[in-house]
Amino acid sequence: MEEIQQSDSGPAMRERPHDGAVPPGQQRSAPALKAGLYTAVALCLAASVVHVILLFLHVAPTNTVSKRYSPLVNAWVYPFFEQNWRLFAPDPESVNRQILARTAHTGSDGSVRVSPWFDLTTADRSAVEHHPFPSHTAQNMLRRAWAGYVDSHGGDDKARTERALMMQKYLNNIAADRAAARQGGVFEFIQLRVITLPIPVPGPAAGNHPQAPVENRLLPWWKVTRHGK
Repeated sequence: MEEIQQSDSGPAMRERPHDGAVPPGQQRSAPALKAGLYTAVALCLAASVVHVILLFLHVAPTNTVSKRYSPLVNAWVYPFFEQNWRLFAPDPESVNRQILARTAHTGSDGSVRVSPWFDLTTADRSAVEHHPFPSHTAQNMLRRAWAGYVDSHGGDDKARTERALMMQKYLNNIAADRAAARQGGVFEFIQLRVITLPIPVPGPAAGNHPQAPVENRLLPWWKVTRHGK
C-alpha cells in the first residue's frame, strides 16, 4: 500500500511493505523444505521398490538371479518378512501346532523352580477370536517363528548355520517375552513343547486318508536374558 504525506512541495508518495509479504528467512527455507520432502518421498519409493523386488525373488521359483543374489535376499527377508508360500505353488497349512512353554529359575540356594506348561498358541488364538482388528503378532509371529526354526534346524535341534542360530534366538525371544507377560515371575531358562495335530481331510475323502500320527516335540532348555523382578 502507499501512504500519502503532505509537504511544502505537495503530496509525497511513500511505499509501505505489503502486509502479505514473506520474510526473507522464510523465502530461503521454503526450497529447502520442498527438497527435503521430495528426497523423503523418493527414498520411500525406492525402498518400496527394492522390498517388492527382493520378496518377488524370495517367492519366485529358483532361477539364475535368485541364486546369484540369495545372500542379499535372505538377509532382507529373514526373519521379519519371511513368506510361507511360493509363487505359482502355494503351500497351505496341513497341520495345527500347539506351542507350549515353561520356565525355570535357579534360586540363591541352588534350587531350581520349574513353572507349569503355558499354552502360547491358545493365548494368541484368544487374542484373535472375536477381535475385529487382530494384530499381526497374535496371528503369525509365533507360528512363522516356529516354521522358520523347523526349516533351519530339521529334527535334531542343532543350529549348524548362522540362519539357524538367528531363528533359534528369534523363537527364544518371542517365547520368553510371551511367558514373562503372561506368567510373570523370575526365570533364566525356557523350554518349548510343540504338539502337531493334522488337519482332517474334509468331505467323504476323509475316510480314505488316515491321519498322520501326532508329533509331540520337546525342545532343549534355552538360556535367556533374566526376566522378571
